[in-house]
Amino acid sequence: MFTGIVEELGELDGVEVLPDAARFSIRGRTVADGARHGESIAVNGVCLTVVDACGDTFTADVMKETLDRSSLGSLTPGMRVNLERAVRADQRLGGHIVQGHVDGTGVVLAREPAEHWEVVRISLPPGLGRYVVEKGSIAVDGISLTVVSVDDAEFAVSLIPTTLKLTTLGLKEPGDPVNLEVDVIAKYVEKLVGPRGEGAAS
Repeated sequence: MFTGIVEELGELDGVEVLPDAARFSIRGRTVADGARHGESIAVNGVCLTVVDACGDTFTADVMKETLDRSSLGSLTPGMRVNLERAVRADQRLGGHIVQGHVDGTGVVLAREPAEHWEVVRISLPPGLGRYVVEKGSIAVDGISLTVVSVDDAEFAVSLIPTTLKLTTLGLKEPGDPVNLEVDVIAKYVEKLVGPRGEGAAS
């Protein structure tokens, strides 16, 4: 589990193409320090398992389904990535519960700079809008953010200077893809309440 508080802006160092998969080599001094085989690190919001770590670099295998269903498949060496290690039980939950299981990809639609923040509008894939609410939480490329407005097709978030400086959202341009993970609590509520609601209606 993660919290959506990015620890480090790392860099994709290399990609080894494998049958139905790829092996990423990722540079990140903070997250690679002490990383061991089998540990989890979120890369742009996708939970990946460490295969090996040496110095400031770790490697992780990415299966074809993950490449197809997330924006990781569009990454090329030299691109920056958000990195976060799995949260420990004794740590503060600074953002919200993030599983590292991407629900879909959106596209940056527009950036609207203001004096002390920037509003970014992002498209919503079909079916995800019902889980996104104003003032609720959403993970964008693994960053825990608060939704400021939403409809069925898109939502907006406000980014403070720290977020713009220390995450990939400071680098994204309109047209760029981003990974989206909705609040898992919303999905569980739908699962639990849905059948009962249907039964009551009938």
